[in-house]
Amino acid sequence: VQLQASGGGLVQPGGSLRLSCAASGDIFSIGRMAWYRQLPGKQRDLVAEITFSGIAKYTSSVEGRFTVSRDDEKKTIYLQMNRLKLEDTAVYSCSARVRSSGSGWYTEYWGQGTQVTVSS
Repeated sequence: VQLQASGGGLVQPGGSLRLSCAASGDIFSIGRMAWYRQLPGKQRDLVAEITFSGIAKYTSSVEGRFTVSRDDEKKTIYLQMNRLKLEDTAVYSCSARVRSSGSGWYTEYWGQGTQVTVSS
């Protein structure tokens, strides 16, 4: 199973970006999916998560500005980021709990990070 993240880049404060993370491989079912971000030398922090049934949760600093969604047919999680701030600058990574065919449990997989830089 592989997760491929895309959509990062350079944006001015107040601007928007949309991140995508597509899962591929031996996938029978995908449970929780999530976005994290990390600054150099800092721990990785949860930004947003979405359950199999579509229930979304956000860290307080992005509530009302970011929207997480998923397309199970495309096996993809999205993060729409609006009204970006300087402090949103970080490497964003995606994760997904995947159940492969013939497996009775879910395993968490991680995608590579994508850089988001908010700067004027």
